[in-house]
Amino acid sequence: MSRAHDRTRMAGTAGYFDDRLGAGNFVKRNIRKVFPDHWSFLLGEIPLYSFIILLLTGTFLTFFFKASMLEIPYDGAYAPLRGVMMSEAYASSLEISFNVRGGLLMRQMHHWAALLFIGGMMIHMLRVYFTGAYRKPREINWLIGVALLALSLFEGLTGYSLLDDLLSGAGLRITTGVAQSLPIVGTWLTFLLTGGEFPGDDIIGRFYTIHILLLPGVLLALITAHLILTWVLKHTQMHGKGRTNDNVVGGPFHPSFLAKSGAYFMFTFGIIALLGAFAQINPVWLFGPYRPSDIGAGSQPDFYLAFLDGSLRLTPGWEINFLGYTLPMSVILPALAPIGLILAGLALYPFAERWITGDDREHHIAERPRDNPHRTAIGMAAITFYGVLWLMASNDVISAYFRLSLNVMIVIGRGLVFVGPALAYYITYRICLGLQRRDAASLGHGVETGVIQRLPTGEYVEVHVPPNEAIEARIRGKEPIPVISPASGVTGERHDGALGDDGQGVPSGEGHGRIARLRALMSRTYGGEKVPLDGERDGHDGNGHGTRKAGTREIGMGEDGGGGNAAVGSGSGEDRPPPG
Repeated sequence: MSRAHDRTRMAGTAGYFDDRLGAGNFVKRNIRKVFPDHWSFLLGEIPLYSFIILLLTGTFLTFFFKASMLEIPYDGAYAPLRGVMMSEAYASSLEISFNVRGGLLMRQMHHWAALLFIGGMMIHMLRVYFTGAYRKPREINWLIGVALLALSLFEGLTGYSLLDDLLSGAGLRITTGVAQSLPIVGTWLTFLLTGGEFPGDDIIGRFYTIHILLLPGVLLALITAHLILTWVLKHTQMHGKGRTNDNVVGGPFHPSFLAKSGAYFMFTFGIIALLGAFAQINPVWLFGPYRPSDIGAGSQPDFYLAFLDGSLRLTPGWEINFLGYTLPMSVILPALAPIGLILAGLALYPFAERWITGDDREHHIAERPRDNPHRTAIGMAAITFYGVLWLMASNDVISAYFRLSLNVMIVIGRGLVFVGPALAYYITYRICLGLQRRDAASLGHGVETGVIQRLPTGEYVEVHVPPNEAIEARIRGKEPIPVISPASGVTGERHDGALGDDGQGVPSGEGHGRIARLRALMSRTYGGEKVPLDGERDGHDGNGHGTRKAGTREIGMGEDGGGGNAAVGSGSGEDRPPPG
């Protein structure tokens, strides 16, 4: 009865839109669109909902903020700063914090939402990266995500600098110093931002225009494009019973996905509201107005820009003098190299992996990180590189707290920025291989039960049972990473022993030259089956180990082994494009 009532409601909704907009077929087709069920797919909702909260709180703040560098004496509610000369931007920030009803709550919610927006975006991109969800046909959506991350960093910088307090002013001075260090365009770029010598009279107004108009518009357009592509292509889905590259198993958009997303928005909004109400952030009244002659101790930027501050602190003094021009490499290199390396690496990685493996297939099934150990190790090395630079942004605070020499901290940081990623790569790679061996042992020997059994011979063994359907489906979903053949220049073995997408192989296009040999070497190192899942049982039939015939391929219902109320969308319809 409930299903019949649900269908009647859907028909009524579709009829309503069809009568007024002629969109009945569109609504009917898409309102039951199937979305995969997995908690990690909701990580992308966090930055989306944080962006909505940013727009709402930012709109409120624009009614009271004055983007002006005009110097005025402060006569507001905060007594310690009365009579102090400051810019109208900083004075209006104090007025929002102390005089506007709900102003401090909105300010702090806006700041917390900004942190959650960028942090959530980073975590979402890590989920996509480690599961290989950026592969064909989702490369464009991945590039949009990288562009969103880059623009969000600049958006955070412009918003952080608007308040004109001592902390944000110090960060802005570093920013203009980096701009000035750029060859040829540095001086012109600095004048474009400041309108003259730093700090100038125009930098707050220009940053304000960029922050509330230009960048939000571009971000909104890119987010819309990202959502449209996600709607068309769907999320990748985890291994499970009946889940293939040609279908989607999960819940319909209405009511399943809509209800979960609505609740998730409320949770996100509630967390940000609680943080804004009870967790103080950026108390600008304690810092005072910005003066170029003043300096604050122990100051660090927000986490998303701290890695650039850390790289500046670690880079030794180095400059190049050539034809009367000076290139301050100690500023240019740490300011541009880390962010360029990370963003360029993110943007190029899908295409580099595709070139190395020759894999031109469509992928709609997400990989477990352990199933591609080199990719996972590279990701952990990048995270370690970022983490070391982020940590070194607080090397002065760490030195003071632990009573260590600041020079020693700098030397340690310079070593860790090279040694740390290498160690992270090696350790992660070995862990992935160990997890693959454990998976193979689960199929070959069964799963430990903790039950000890005594055999007639007097030997004690632990009873093993075959893995349940859900576990076996996840393990057997692993596919060998394709490998380029050095001689023929074609894609090597796949899970079914075929070559390439159609069994004929994919031409490398490099012939037999050095590039072809390099590509083949990289492909053999990166790809292939590291730990085969042959499914062979060890024949311990009488010692308590599980016994099932080798080669059986039983598929579980899903990630939790239960069927639930899952819906299945056919790949021949709208729910999944056919594989290329």
